[in-house]
Amino acid sequence: MKPLNLLIEMWIILGVTIKNIEAEKHNKRQKETNVTTQVSVNEVKQFLSHILERRRSSKVINKRENLLGKKKKQHKLKMKGILNKDLLERNKNHLKEQAKKNFTDEGDDLFNMGIKILQDSKSQKQKTEAYMLFAKAADMGNLKAMEKMADALLFGNFGMQNITAAIQLYESLAKEGSYKAQNALGFLSSYGIGMEYDQAKALIYYTFGSAGGSMMSQMILGYRYLSGINVLQNCEVALNHYKKVADYIADNLEKSEGIPVEKVRLTERPENLSSNSEILDWDIYQYYKFLAERGDVQIQVSLGQLHLIGRKGLDQDYYKALYYFLKAAKAGSANAMAFIGKMYLEGNAAAPQNNATAFKYFSMAANKGNAIGLHGLGLLYFYGKGVPVNYAEALKYFQKAAEKGWPNAQFQLGFMYYSGSGVWKDYKLAFKYFYLASQSGQPLAIYYLAEMYATGTGVLRSCRTAVELYKGVCELGHWAEKFLTAYFAYKDGDIDSSLVQYALLAEMGYEVAQSNSAFILESKKAKIFEKEKMYPMALLLWNRAAIQGNAFARVKIGDYHYYGYGTKKDYETAATHYSIAADKYQSAQAMFNLAYMYEHGLGIAKDIHLARRLYDMAAQTSPDAHIPVFFALMKLETMHLLRDILFFNFTLRWKWMKLDNMLGPYWDLFMIGLIVVMLIFLIRNRHR
Repeated sequence: MKPLNLLIEMWIILGVTIKNIEAEKHNKRQKETNVTTQVSVNEVKQFLSHILERRRSSKVINKRENLLGKKKKQHKLKMKGILNKDLLERNKNHLKEQAKKNFTDEGDDLFNMGIKILQDSKSQKQKTEAYMLFAKAADMGNLKAMEKMADALLFGNFGMQNITAAIQLYESLAKEGSYKAQNALGFLSSYGIGMEYDQAKALIYYTFGSAGGSMMSQMILGYRYLSGINVLQNCEVALNHYKKVADYIADNLEKSEGIPVEKVRLTERPENLSSNSEILDWDIYQYYKFLAERGDVQIQVSLGQLHLIGRKGLDQDYYKALYYFLKAAKAGSANAMAFIGKMYLEGNAAAPQNNATAFKYFSMAANKGNAIGLHGLGLLYFYGKGVPVNYAEALKYFQKAAEKGWPNAQFQLGFMYYSGSGVWKDYKLAFKYFYLASQSGQPLAIYYLAEMYATGTGVLRSCRTAVELYKGVCELGHWAEKFLTAYFAYKDGDIDSSLVQYALLAEMGYEVAQSNSAFILESKKAKIFEKEKMYPMALLLWNRAAIQGNAFARVKIGDYHYYGYGTKKDYETAATHYSIAADKYQSAQAMFNLAYMYEHGLGIAKDIHLARRLYDMAAQTSPDAHIPVFFALMKLETMHLLRDILFFNFTLRWKWMKLDNMLGPYWDLFMIGLIVVMLIFLIRNRHR
């Protein structure tokens, strides 16, 4: 199937049924702007007709020339014909180039319009309109629009998942040098989704993608070299890849504060995903709105924060954020005052950038001792926004806010000492404040800590530590938004779409995505994988998640080896993984499983006493383990008692058999006589 046919298929899926009406509107707009392709084509036709008419006229005139100069005239006609032909070709080429340029410009305009609608969209209908524009722009040869459509086909945006069509479109784009297409083909090859499973080919695609500028490819390569996945483990190479992505993320974070994305674990509450604390239920949201309208200041501030940055599954809405902050500020909330100051400092649709207003609200909050307000005043003096630059004042406000535990202020103090802004450079103090801020997850503080460990500035150089810190920064990239779309797709029953998105994030090294992908594969609900490949792939992903510290994944690996899922049954390996989970992560499930293996001697030496101890430890570690442990211990003690009784009976019978052999059939009379003799001896001794 050719790319054009794919694009036509996309149009059909999107439901573009008003083509003629749109074409008429489009033609009207083209005539008004005088830059349309149709006008250009008409001009081409008229111009070519004029040139052809000139050629015919000149031929007639040439034939009527004097016969005496026939040879001379014929020579001139020949030369003139050649010149006219060259002129015609030049004009043709010029008009074609002009038409192509107009066509390309129009495609660019449609793509930009689609991007703007997508950024401002708050409904599914608006997003669909954006993709309709992308489809039109892609039909005009716009590569960026083709990339968008290929992504939509791969990830199943709006229920239009078609992996085969996506692959064909990506392959076409890759030939044009698209690094996004190279990255996508690498991802599909690494999992064998719609393509042959080929890790070597995936590595080549990722290499080309990273060379072309793909941050996702850089991150994938960084994770592969860090973990030694199909390449030799190399910390320095991983550091190089992760640093490039972290630099890109940090640059964006300096322009706007990073927004953490909720990463829902499907393994935590599979029976009731809607109650997951990472996503705010619609009913709960309505209840919070009711409380906010009733005057609950704390709820007003919380809703304002959620809408300000778009957390808990809510859309970012500056107008709603400002509305709730103003209500809380009128009630005297210092936090609300500080957040209003922040909105005016940064500027947005609801609160246009205004340093004076920002200073006013920051001052109101700071007078109440609010850390956010103090930090805001420090920023104004540090950058000279609305006030003269004054590092001494900035330092004073940052120190006050940092003492109250505000991580952004701690970072700013660290940055001042790191860069020597208004103070002497002091890397030890810089490290101290960066570390304090990083404990609260301040992304830029984590980035600068990574810089210090990578270069050995103020601390002993540590490649591994630097890479781990850089990795944490990289995971704040815009691609992390797929966690939400993947979760909602899973919740809506679109398993394949959810799996593809989680799998891509897993390939980039997100531990949560690795466990979620394995969880979905284990359920065998996905259709994009063959059933016999699901358990082996799930085992691979559980293993990657376990290496990154997921205790549940470590227990799962033990289960897979115990039952032989995706691998051969191996009790020894299962016991090893259960031991790691029990010793390192104090997993009650691992303790219980290990106790069972000790009880029955599966893969390890049988040890009833150790089994009892592990059962007791499981019950102490988790309240949920009390009931299963109670029944397990009852069973163990019952079986142990039965074995003791059987052993006792067997021992007595064995002894009797032995006496028959030694003393003959009258051994009992012999024993009675021996007892009588002993009694007589004891009685005589007593009388004496």
